[in-house]
Amino acid sequence: MKLHSVTLHHIKMTLKTPFVNSLETVNDRELIVVEAKDTEGYIGFGEGVAFTSPWYTEETLETSWHMLKDFMIPTLKAQVLSHPSDVEHLLKGIRRNPMAKYAIEGAIWDLYAKREGISLAEALGGTAKRIKAGVAVGASEPEVMLNEISKRIEEGYERIKVKIKPSQDLSLIRAIRKFHPSIDLMADANSAYTLNDIERLKKLDQYGLLMIEQPLAADDIVDHALLQKELATPVCLDESIASFDDARRALSLNSCRIINIKPGRVGGLSVSKKIHDLCASQNIPVWCGGMLESGIGRAHNIALSSLPNFTIPGDVSASSRYWERDIILPEVIVENGSIAVPDDSGIGFELNRKELERVTLAKEIR
Repeated sequence: MKLHSVTLHHIKMTLKTPFVNSLETVNDRELIVVEAKDTEGYIGFGEGVAFTSPWYTEETLETSWHMLKDFMIPTLKAQVLSHPSDVEHLLKGIRRNPMAKYAIEGAIWDLYAKREGISLAEALGGTAKRIKAGVAVGASEPEVMLNEISKRIEEGYERIKVKIKPSQDLSLIRAIRKFHPSIDLMADANSAYTLNDIERLKKLDQYGLLMIEQPLAADDIVDHALLQKELATPVCLDESIASFDDARRALSLNSCRIINIKPGRVGGLSVSKKIHDLCASQNIPVWCGGMLESGIGRAHNIALSSLPNFTIPGDVSASSRYWERDIILPEVIVENGSIAVPDDSGIGFELNRKELERVTLAKEIR
């Protein structure tokens, strides 16, 4: 594969309802859609999922745009690629910036699959024909959250994730369990706790949670190992896993019993697959986290989630969960608690050009 041009689309999509966690409130989601075209006319799409401010990681949309435009795209255009896995090696000289790397690498994976005439899921080694759908419920008043949880359960979602923090944890989980005693329920803390909160976190053990996600600092692995020793509830690591080596170290230290894989956070689909394989070899289940993606990013997550060790429903929801109108056709839908894995070539969805143009703030061709 030889890249002919790469177009960056800066888009802004308004969420149906604000998404709130312990660190930030997101009303409008700005993203980078990457459109990579090769010299034979094939086109692949990727998505840059960095937020506009550095609350989740140090990357932002603006830094991703800069890294893509001035470093990554020129590097890759100067090469002939035999496989998408080449991207990881070719961009090794650029430190970190995993979300920018994923944006261009994801587009090249889609491009490669289309050239081969196979689905992205097949290209990655996926086997599932359908994936179970989970959903995240943002922080709000408990009554509002309970109503939304009931609505999502009625829609067929098989796993519910709620955001917690010290001022809203035990009482919230207790209330949810009162009305939904058997639903697969997990709590996401977004680093809202420290080791001083061990006794408080231990009280969550009684509620049979699927996991507690990222309770401690985003860059920590060691303290999570101490915490996991004290908890019956599995700890799941999210922000702490920014690379394959982070995952290897975390498993070596017994810092968690579950890992959340977000391709944007770890630097691409190739790295995601390596982490998946590592976890599978050690009987550590994984699931695919969400980043409030458009349909492009969601399509990549669906393909990744078709790999066999993605045994826990991920944050892969219907397009209508977040958007009045998505930028793909057809939109992602949940049926009987699951989502079909497309078998058409590439990501298996078409870009809705008209909607993309409507939500585009800026565009640049490199």
